[in-house]
Amino acid sequence: QVLLEESGGGSVQAGDSLRLSCAASGRTFSSLAMGWFRQGPGKEREREFVAAISWTGRRTSYADSVKGRFTVSRDNAKNTGYLQINSLKPEDTAVYYCAAGLFMGAAMTSGEYDYWGQGTQVSVSS
Repeated sequence: QVLLEESGGGSVQAGDSLRLSCAASGRTFSSLAMGWFRQGPGKEREREFVAAISWTGRRTSYADSVKGRFTVSRDNAKNTGYLQINSLKPEDTAVYYCAAGLFMGAAMTSGEYDYWGQGTQVSVSS
């Protein structure tokens, strides 16, 4: 079993930056791939892929809508993953979830992931 806890969300202005964290416990974090997904207002049945990073950290993937603004990283020594979000836009408003799974690579599909956090709210005003 893996427990994931996100933090770092908040209410910000367009153009601001945030750093989301995902703290993991219960299983060796370094053996897990990690992904970030988001669920925007009115999209309760859809979790949109944002970014992912392999367990080694050497492979990453991003949604086209966030490339150049979001950076995914991890610190296996701290059992923590990160999502740096720059140049925030109102359309980035969503609940952001981190997820973890035991597989190679940086998967972009939510079904690949076995463990999920409770989410952290990011609200961006114009």
